[in-house]
Amino acid sequence: MPLYAIIRLRGTADISPEVEDTLSLLRLRRRFAASLYWSELPGLEGMLKVIAPWATWGEVEEKVLAELIARRGRLVGDKKITDEWVRQNLGLRGIEELAQKLVAGELHYHKLEEKGVKPFFRLTPPKGGFKKSIKKMGKDGELGYRGEKINELLMRMM
Repeated sequence: MPLYAIIRLRGTADISPEVEDTLSLLRLRRRFAASLYWSELPGLEGMLKVIAPWATWGEVEEKVLAELIARRGRLVGDKKITDEWVRQNLGLRGIEELAQKLVAGELHYHKLEEKGVKPFFRLTPPKGGFKKSIKKMGKDGELGYRGEKINELLMRMM
């Protein structure tokens, strides 16, 4: 049961209302936004099919997730998530343990919203640019499912 990192790569031009609503439900309201969801979440597979021409996703690794939270994780008020905040508010040792629990399925990132954590990450365009087209899916483009390769893209977008 993997934890998916879902990244929106395309903007709002020529977007259908169904796709826009689905992206909004996944908290991907702008370009280069990312969110974390379990692959076993009811309805997620159908939502990913709908947004496939607009986003990419894959299984995130624990060390990449820890770095993503440390560098791009935000609290309400645009404050960074720190080890100290995690110790005080979640009762964990730090960001590394938070990433472990997220990957193990003991915590859900989107449910930490109650504690003041923003349930999405704002990323930058990837360093070095995209290797393929962001208008095509599969082997010719960047969109759709990419498996473990999502980790490399995330590292370039932080």
